[in-house]
Amino acid sequence: MEAPFSGVLLVNRGDETLLAEASGYAHIAHRVENTVDTRFAIASGTKGFTALVVVGLVAEGRLALETTAREVLGDDLPLIDDRVTVEHLLTHTSGIGDYCDEEGDPPPTPLLATSADYLAALDGYPQVSPPGTEFRYHNGAFAVLGLIAERVAGVGFADLVRTRVTEPAGMTDTAFLRSDALPARTATGYLEDGRTNVFSLPVVGFADGGIYSSAPDFRKFWPALFDGRIVPREWVDRMLRPHADGYGLGFWLPRPGVVHLDGGDHGVTFWSRHQPSTGLTATLISNDHRGGGPLLRRLDEFFTEA
Repeated sequence: MEAPFSGVLLVNRGDETLLAEASGYAHIAHRVENTVDTRFAIASGTKGFTALVVVGLVAEGRLALETTAREVLGDDLPLIDDRVTVEHLLTHTSGIGDYCDEEGDPPPTPLLATSADYLAALDGYPQVSPPGTEFRYHNGAFAVLGLIAERVAGVGFADLVRTRVTEPAGMTDTAFLRSDALPARTATGYLEDGRTNVFSLPVVGFADGGIYSSAPDFRKFWPALFDGRIVPREWVDRMLRPHADGYGLGFWLPRPGVVHLDGGDHGVTFWSRHQPSTGLTATLISNDHRGGGPLLRRLDEFFTEA
């Protein structure tokens, strides 16, 4: 029998709440129940925030989509092709080798907590294909974008996300947290055998994934994005133009007029979808990597009916 869902479902249309449900435990041993306001890891949902940080720097003229990674990285990560650009990295078409390849068996998770840790982890992976020739979903590319953003801005990546994304959006429950020192009102992730995911994730997330957030914060995020409070509205439109395989610049585009972020990892499931024409937002967030299935179809039906 499949384990019961542990997490939160939240659906709203503008200020109207259509569905708000919490179930399961944020911490099983202490019998701490999930609530609608519980914070969870969102894995690759973080990539949307990374794209916004990078595009914000582009909008300010401090970067260009045509800027090559080599111009910023210098001698670091020498196996990245000199032709790889910021736009290639944003659209998963860079062709660089991936330190976290979802198509193969991932290596053991090292103790990743700082930019220097991620730089070391990214090194040594040869180019897989010429830049711009194929779409290949890529974690490492977004970690490289995080390094580029830090060097251009002269500010740590977590601070860039806070000042450029979460604060403008009013997302007070969204931050990079240590997975081995989670604060109150934050869910611990669980593996299928009941163990926690603390040895399966980086100590602190980075630009490719691992920030913590809540379903109500995504209720704030999407309107802030489309109001132009994070990056200028003309850049929002540009980010949401399809490039390859239903992907824009950091965001999935599952159907016309709908934008989407999701993420999954050991003990993590995240799914958030928005339809700007109706103000409809649906978010599923869970501390179990199996937390989708029929529930995601249930949420998708709101958009079918919209």
